[in-house]
Amino acid sequence: DLLVAGGAMVFFMQAGFGMLEAGAVSRKNVINILFKNVLDGCCAALAFWLIGYGFAFGETAGGFIGTTNFGSTEIFNVGDHLGEGVDGWQFWFFQWTFAGTAATIVSGSVAERTKLEAYIIFSVVLTAIVYPVVVHWVWATGFLSAWGAIPDDDGAARPLFSGTDASNGMIDFAGSGVCHMVGGWCGLIGAVIIGPRLGRFNADGKPKDMEYYNTTLMALGTFILWFGWYGFNCGSTLAVSGNGANVAAKVAMTTTIAGASAALTCVVVARVVEGVFDVGMGLNGILAGLVSITANCAVVDPWMAFIIGCVGGIIYYNAHYLLLRLRIDDPLDAFPIHGLCGLWGVLATGIFCTDANVQYAGYPNVNDACGRGEQFGVQAVGAIIIIVWSVTCATALFMSMKVTMGLRVSEHIEIQGLDISEHGSVVDAPTEKERKQVDLARQGSHDGMMPVTRVVAVGGGGNNNGTNNAVPFNAVAPGDGGAQTAGAPPAQPKEGWGEKKKDSLDLENLLS
Repeated sequence: DLLVAGGAMVFFMQAGFGMLEAGAVSRKNVINILFKNVLDGCCAALAFWLIGYGFAFGETAGGFIGTTNFGSTEIFNVGDHLGEGVDGWQFWFFQWTFAGTAATIVSGSVAERTKLEAYIIFSVVLTAIVYPVVVHWVWATGFLSAWGAIPDDDGAARPLFSGTDASNGMIDFAGSGVCHMVGGWCGLIGAVIIGPRLGRFNADGKPKDMEYYNTTLMALGTFILWFGWYGFNCGSTLAVSGNGANVAAKVAMTTTIAGASAALTCVVVARVVEGVFDVGMGLNGILAGLVSITANCAVVDPWMAFIIGCVGGIIYYNAHYLLLRLRIDDPLDAFPIHGLCGLWGVLATGIFCTDANVQYAGYPNVNDACGRGEQFGVQAVGAIIIIVWSVTCATALFMSMKVTMGLRVSEHIEIQGLDISEHGSVVDAPTEKERKQVDLARQGSHDGMMPVTRVVAVGGGGNNNGTNNAVPFNAVAPGDGGAQTAGAPPAQPKEGWGEKKKDSLDLENLLS
C-alpha cells in the first residue's frame, strides 16, 4: 500500500531529524535531543490515536474541528467521508507520521535549555490538538479544505471563496502550511519565550559561535530527511491508481529540483557574502527548498520548482541572520526553514499554480481560480489563519507552563549539560584542547580561552585517577557579559520541577 510505504519513509525522517539535531547541538546535550526525538514519535502515536485523529478527520463541527472517531472507534468504516480506501488503517498510520514531524520541528527551536517535562507536555498538546485542528481545516472537511469544505445538507462542498466549484479552497498538497508552518511558528514562540542559550550573545547583543557536535551527523540527517521527503510529498497523492502514479512521479521531480536549487543558492550566496563554502548553509538550504515545494509540488512545472527553490534559499539565508540580529536563538534554524519557507511555499502555490496542473493533480473542482488570481488570495488567507492559530496556541501553552512549572532548566544544569543531569550519561571523552582548558581553569587562568566552569569524570575506564572520561560541561562561555565570572563556580539552581533537587542526579555524588 502506498500510504504504508510512504508513511514508513516519513517515519524514517525522525531518524533524520535526530541525526541532524544531534550533530548541531553541543555534545553535552546530544543524548537529550535524541531522547526528545524518540518521545515525539511515541507521544504523537498515542495522542493522535486517542484524540488528534478525531479532531482532524472526524465529522466536522462548522468546518472548525472534527467531533468523532476518537480512539479510532470508527476507523474501520472506510469511505464514510474521505472516499473508499482512504479513511482506513493505512490513512491513520500515514497521518500519524506527519503529526510526529510537526512536533519534532519544535524540538530544534528550544534545544539545549528546555525542561524535558515541559517539552513532553507541549509535544502531546501539539499532536493532540494544535496540529489536528489545522489538518481538519485544510485536508478534511474544514473551511479551508479543497477536498470537501463544510459540506451543505446535500453533501456538496463549499470551498473558499465562492462556496461553489468555481473555487478550489486552499491548496497545500503535502503540508508546507499544515505541518511545517505549524511546527515552525510554534518553535519561534518557544524560542522567544524561553530565551537564548547561555553564551549565545555577548552583552552588546552580538552573536557568538556555539559549539556543535558533529558535521557528519548533520549531513547524514539531511540526506535521510531528503530521502524521507519523497514519502512525504509523493505519498501525499494517497493512491497510485488512475493518474496517481504519474502525479507521484511529477512530485518527485519538482521536489528534487527545488531542494537542489535552494541548496546551491545558499552555498553561492554564502560564498559571495562571507567568502566561504558553508556546509551548514548548504545542508539547511536543501531543507529550505524541500519545505518551499511541499505545498505546490503537484501543481507547478519543473521550471517553477527551480524558482521556488531559489527564492526559498534566499529567504532562509536572510532569515537566519535576521533572527540573530533580533537576538532570537533558534539552534536548528527551525523557524527560518519551516516557518518562513513553509509560508513561502503556501504563497508560491497561488503565484505559480496553473489550472491545468491543479486538475492534473486530482483536485476535485475544474475552474480558472489560478488563472484569475483567486487562488493566491485563498492561499494568503489560509497562511494568515494558520499563523494566528499556531502563535496563539503556542503562546498560551508556553506562557502557562512558564508561570507554573517553569520552562527552562537552571543555569547550573544548562552549563553542565542536559545529558548528565537528565539522563546520567555523556557521549564523548574530552578533547586535548578541553583537557588543557580544564588544567588552566584549575590554575585560575584561562589564557584567553573559553572558560570551563565544571568538569566531571564519568567512570574510570581503567584509569586509576578517574579522569579517563572527564568531560567538560561548559566548552562555550556561559552567559552574557557579567552573568558569570570566568572560572567561578556555577550558580546554584532554584528548587522546582525539572530543576536540581536534593534527590536528583548530582555530579559530585556521581563521582563518589
